[in-house]
Amino acid sequence: MRTIDLESLAIFRAVVEEGGVVRAAEKLHRVPSNVTTRIRQLEEFLGVRLFRREGRTLALSAEGQTLLNYAVRLLRLADEAVNDLRTGKPQGLFRLGSLESTAGSRLAPILSRYHAEHPGVVVELVTGTTGALVQRVMNFEIDAAFVSEPFTAPALETLPVFREELVLITPKEVLQVRTAKDLGRSTMIAFAHGCSYRKRLEDWLGSGNVMPGRTLEFASYQGMIACVAAGTGFAIVPQSVLQTLQATEKVGQHSLPERVAKNRTHLVWRGPPSVALERLIHLLQAQDIPDREMEALLEV
Repeated sequence: MRTIDLESLAIFRAVVEEGGVVRAAEKLHRVPSNVTTRIRQLEEFLGVRLFRREGRTLALSAEGQTLLNYAVRLLRLADEAVNDLRTGKPQGLFRLGSLESTAGSRLAPILSRYHAEHPGVVVELVTGTTGALVQRVMNFEIDAAFVSEPFTAPALETLPVFREELVLITPKEVLQVRTAKDLGRSTMIAFAHGCSYRKRLEDWLGSGNVMPGRTLEFASYQGMIACVAAGTGFAIVPQSVLQTLQATEKVGQHSLPERVAKNRTHLVWRGPPSVALERLIHLLQAQDIPDREMEALLEV
């Protein structure tokens, strides 16, 4: 074997996905000894161990994880090449990440139009924080993701797509919040660390030497808004989310300094975009954004 062939990579990926040789062999309709031999040949060719045994299970080595990242990309590109040459249309699985706020308030019409134009593509949407999504794109676990400023990812390509206005929300009985100090030692309600909106809020609080009495972490905006409405604490959310969830009358809203409130959502990806991703990029670039919002995107 003078180079890595795609069949060996497919066998390797199957062993990883199925968690062992026997189940991988069943999936591939091969005998286990054949799968074991192909993995051993791959290890000998590369000069590294791809797996380590942990009890009765196999776990990827660091070198195995590196190869898996490349294997996923190479096998995806091979599938795309065949589909593109046969049909000229994007086909197959397209793994897309998104902030929960973007998924809930922005993506429905975009993905609906995308599906109508490219029915052969199966979009698998996962949500998470900006930090988690950027890491998954870096590791080629997903093809692209919608993430929010601030983030640091010099190895990624970026396309600004949405402008968001962030607001501070409190229980309705809190009538005015002029500065961070007005929040006192209230409870902060937020997503887990890695959320870019949470970082903006924490930076704003820190600039006023304000430390929340405690922090409650939620996994959804519905839960966060309900908790704030019940009088538990404060949070930062995009205005578009409040409107989408019809929650504008349930909580008090307070303006934040422009450096905190003005934000952009970006689409990020690593390396040359797949055919499916290229079509999404073209759709986003052609979407009907009001002139003043587009101007704001260019100015920020």
